[in-house]
Amino acid sequence: MLTDIEIAQSTDMRPIKEIGEELGLLEDELEYYGKYKAKITAGAFERLAGRPDGKLVLVTAINPTPAGEGKTTTTAGLGQAMAKIGKNAVIALREPSLGPVFGVKGGAAGGGYAQVLPMEDINLHFTGDMHAITAANNLCCAMLDNHMQQGNPLGIDPRRILIKRCLDMNDRALRNVVVGLGGKINGVPREDNFIITVASEVMAILCLAKDMPDLKERLGNILIAYDYQGQPVYARDIKAQGAMAALLRDAVNPNLVQTLEGTPAIMHGGPFANIAHGCNSVRATRLALKLADYCITEAGFGSDLGAEKFMDIKCRMAGLAPDCVVVVATVRALKYNGGVPKAELSAENVEALRKGSVNLKAHVENMAKFGVPVVVAINRFGTDTDAELQVIDDCCKELGVRYALSEVFGKGGEGGRELAETVCRVIEENAGKTHFAPVYPDEAPVEEKIETIARTIYGAEGVTFTNQALKSLKEIKALGGDKMPVCIAKTQYSLSDDPSLLGRPQGFNVTIRDLKLSSGAGFVVAYAGDIMTMPGLPKVPAAEKIDVDDHSVIHGLF
Repeated sequence: MLTDIEIAQSTDMRPIKEIGEELGLLEDELEYYGKYKAKITAGAFERLAGRPDGKLVLVTAINPTPAGEGKTTTTAGLGQAMAKIGKNAVIALREPSLGPVFGVKGGAAGGGYAQVLPMEDINLHFTGDMHAITAANNLCCAMLDNHMQQGNPLGIDPRRILIKRCLDMNDRALRNVVVGLGGKINGVPREDNFIITVASEVMAILCLAKDMPDLKERLGNILIAYDYQGQPVYARDIKAQGAMAALLRDAVNPNLVQTLEGTPAIMHGGPFANIAHGCNSVRATRLALKLADYCITEAGFGSDLGAEKFMDIKCRMAGLAPDCVVVVATVRALKYNGGVPKAELSAENVEALRKGSVNLKAHVENMAKFGVPVVVAINRFGTDTDAELQVIDDCCKELGVRYALSEVFGKGGEGGRELAETVCRVIEENAGKTHFAPVYPDEAPVEEKIETIARTIYGAEGVTFTNQALKSLKEIKALGGDKMPVCIAKTQYSLSDDPSLLGRPQGFNVTIRDLKLSSGAGFVVAYAGDIMTMPGLPKVPAAEKIDVDDHSVIHGLF
């Protein structure tokens, strides 16, 4: 059996110029990064602005497990399957972070015969967007430290610096560091922290900005510190936003690539959903809606994280409304939620599947609360038995939702025909009947928004705020952040803030240990549980298996 990278490397890709031409993009609207990658310039946005939007399909999933769910694979395969049934579709995905690529989770280009290509480029440096975001963030940090070194005219309190340096790599040693050591010429000594690039506010800003002027304004609005009098200091106060925007000049433009079967894919931005808002850029999604009859996008991790933030943050800010939500699940993952160890997931276990199916029910019911029709996609494995699939059938009938088996991993677009036809049918049947709405109103206070998400989406009994969280909340309200949407950072493995609570936990409270105002991005981050914004590498990182041979061919990536 071929590995993902072997399948990708054996595929004859089409020149990206051809993909762009078929989409209706003009020659001067593409900036080429070699033969198979291109950035789509601002001219395309301006020319297509008056074109009607296509249908928006969001792909999400149950809580991730070691068994895997295949959300990105399903997204890529659904795009390929749309072409098989004669539909014009564009996929809109996030860019992978190097942290998971060299860590444990892997990349974000799909798998098997439902991948986005060129797989190696996408999972490594791609077009340099991640590096540009890292550089822009760290330039602001350097300018802040330099301001304090050069007399500190703004009176910035080194004990109250909020912006953190970032790196697109899992490196736990950088979580807490001390900078400025070595004497007077080396800067003001202070404690500092690194976060992973995909958790930075600059990443969120890039993904939510509608254009360059909006990007620059948002960068200037980043709250970077407080002064000795307790007054806020923003990036614009140290005149950092212009140079930061210059570093992001190319990164703000979405990237055009293709699937294994030549379906257009726009990849742009890559915030994690457990520690950030988990969606690709507004610009990429909006462009895909203009270029195709169907835009198929995804949100990170389970629907309790990425999809909730897609609805409550991205759709609210960008004026988007999904026409259908696809919830991806596997029999194996549901058995894991039912208590079956990973090593035993291939064996039939109907009772454990019934027990674990409550996780699927929770995610389907949660998505329906946004007023959008739901389709369940069962990413089928060869070990799934008829008796187990009957449990899924019964579960979906009980929920009153359509479901389809997906075999895109092994069969590509052909294996997703049933899913594509089901999605199109559900969209057509609900045309004009959907009433999309976020789960909380703009005017609700921050603590009420957090409690609404915890109760309505996670199933919690309530929320507990630590003293530190209450102190931060008071400061956020004083700065006018009370009416912003909320981005809750919590574990992806459970509906709760405890990763060990599988299935559909009950009788738990969510603990908010701190809050942060992301004033440039336009939301408040609430930290639940022990979530880390700088992940670490596992005992055996994936990097140990990756190599490049004498002919510059990469091996072991997946």
